[in-house]
Amino acid sequence: MNIHEYQSKDILRKYNVAVQRGRVAFTPDEAYKIAQELGSREFVVKAQIHAGGRGKGGGVKLAQSPEEAKAIAEKMFGMRLVTPQTGAEGKIVRRVLIAEALDIQQELYVGIVLDRSTSRLVFMASTEGGVEIEKVAAEMPEKILKEYIDPVVGLAGYQARRLAFGLKLEGDIFKKGVAFMQALYKAYISSDASLAEINPLVVTKSGDVIVLDAKINLDENALYRHPDLAALRDPDEEEPLEVEASKYNLNYIKLDGSVGCMVNGAGLAMATMDLIKLAGSSPANFLDVGGVANAETVKNGFLILMSDPNVKAVLVNIFGGIVRCDRVATGIKEALSQIEVTVPVVVRLQGNNADIAAQILKESGLSFIVATDFKECADKVVSALKQ
Repeated sequence: MNIHEYQSKDILRKYNVAVQRGRVAFTPDEAYKIAQELGSREFVVKAQIHAGGRGKGGGVKLAQSPEEAKAIAEKMFGMRLVTPQTGAEGKIVRRVLIAEALDIQQELYVGIVLDRSTSRLVFMASTEGGVEIEKVAAEMPEKILKEYIDPVVGLAGYQARRLAFGLKLEGDIFKKGVAFMQALYKAYISSDASLAEINPLVVTKSGDVIVLDAKINLDENALYRHPDLAALRDPDEEEPLEVEASKYNLNYIKLDGSVGCMVNGAGLAMATMDLIKLAGSSPANFLDVGGVANAETVKNGFLILMSDPNVKAVLVNIFGGIVRCDRVATGIKEALSQIEVTVPVVVRLQGNNADIAAQILKESGLSFIVATDFKECADKVVSALKQ
């Protein structure tokens, strides 16, 4: 689950990670009040959306007074901020972070993420702070320091020190850097995060090591342990259809193609999307109705698919293992009798009770394009789409 920068910083503060002072504002008047309370000589006004590159799009501004902070916030509220990560449609700014400006001496990068190739967390650090880590990895991979963490031991003291040495920190700043990394690791583990990225981590002219910008992603599978963190979800920042699908416990991700997919099982869903691409079109979504697909699940799935104006054809590809094909067929029949479906629908049901499912579809009186072979169903849906 993605959260805002200010929410990431709030989590870090709980674990004694040194963070730039600041608070979120939802109105220009709140921005003015927060700037007054901070009492700094200079302020940063940062638009809060779930995307990076905000500065390039005009979402990060400096203010010299509380009055100027209010004026900048007033212009930001409601603006459609376009960054390299939002796409051309951009995102509406509904909240801003008012923070104290810092006297920066050095910008660094630190981050923690799961390396699936080793099945271990990797703690990364680089002297190239303020630069996208992907760019550093592509152009200067030698600048990225890595420490792989034993899940039993956790981040060892020598590993934190080795990273701090690699960042060329010295004296008291070295000690603060080591303490920072240990606190960041504790915050990551304790909050069940899937990503923690501090970019930049700054060393100030007064010798402090402080988070300037933070991005934390939370593992949705662990949110049942953290109701306080689950409450941080911002539906305004999420795709509306994905929010709607989550109400029905459907695994749905919106894409930009034209073929709506309804499949059971993530592996089969991915393979189905690949075949659609090979057949000459693109999937409009990833939709896994799971191993307990029934009439209600299929009906809700069609509701989501038909709510996407980009969907010009639908492919239902179900393999009956745990789920029975006749139940899915009944769901399709009920869905299409209750929901207006104005696009061609290709159905492939194979496996448990597939013969009964075929009879149900045949006797339904509804218009389906039936396929039995995997490749055939993809070819048929792309053909129907073109016609």
